[in-house]
Amino acid sequence: MSKIRKVVIPVAGLGTRFLPATKAQPKEMMPIVDKPIIQYIVEEAVRAGITDIILVTGATKRAIEDHFDRNETLESLLKKSGKINYYRQIKEVAEMANFIYLRQKGPYGNGTPVMNAKKIIGDEPFAVVWGDDIWVCPHKPQLKQLIEVYEKYGDPVLTAMKTDDEGTKKYGIISGIQVEEGVFQVKSINEKPGPKIKSRIASLGGFIFTPDIFTALEKTKLGKGNELWLVDAVGHLMKKRPIYAKVIDGKYYDPGSKLGWLKANVEFGLKDKEIRGEFKKFLKKEIK
Repeated sequence: MSKIRKVVIPVAGLGTRFLPATKAQPKEMMPIVDKPIIQYIVEEAVRAGITDIILVTGATKRAIEDHFDRNETLESLLKKSGKINYYRQIKEVAEMANFIYLRQKGPYGNGTPVMNAKKIIGDEPFAVVWGDDIWVCPHKPQLKQLIEVYEKYGDPVLTAMKTDDEGTKKYGIISGIQVEEGVFQVKSINEKPGPKIKSRIASLGGFIFTPDIFTALEKTKLGKGNELWLVDAVGHLMKKRPIYAKVIDGKYYDPGSKLGWLKANVEFGLKDKEIRGEFKKFLKKEIK
């Protein structure tokens, strides 16, 4: 069984939920305390054993490429001024993985960037994560948890999370058979079905795919909004082979929304050694 070394991260979206802030900067570059959202996601993938980061970008996403590139002028300045910690941090950003950039081409929809990476992926299994989902996992990175399930069963694996009645209105809901603690064989995914559905297992971004997902995508017709949806291709694939879902042991953040971004900044700020004391005092004062 081939090792999973590649991850596809779609980052071509326009970030309209954050306008006007994202008019001239990528949503994925908005900071959580002192690091952009996309860096947290790349670091998590690297900790899971990923070596090749495939970023599927758009015309307004040059800042992402610059962020993961070397900046020798800045590095030299930091070194000369004795700011060695900052020097090491920005140098390590560019060296943590092999970065590959593609421009998204094709119909709208989250299946298109995956299709764009077909030639780079070849016949290997690979991962996909979204550019605005952050997981903080106490024991193993999100992707590592998915990879372990893939290595056991040899079939595609989806990220899952336990949810409540309200979550059934926000997420796709997985129905299936539990094959071990926290692992389900998926029978169906219903998009935002509401609390009438029995299951409370939500489907989120984060996947391990085998190369046959490309064939499924090629056969998938444009769906809602005249877009190519990855979940529709997963539905086609499910008719031909088992698909599994892993309930992730960790906490999920959605910094792709205004409220989620604010919540992440507060929680990460309260964990930051440099600012947490003063920040906690500030919050107590303001929340009275």
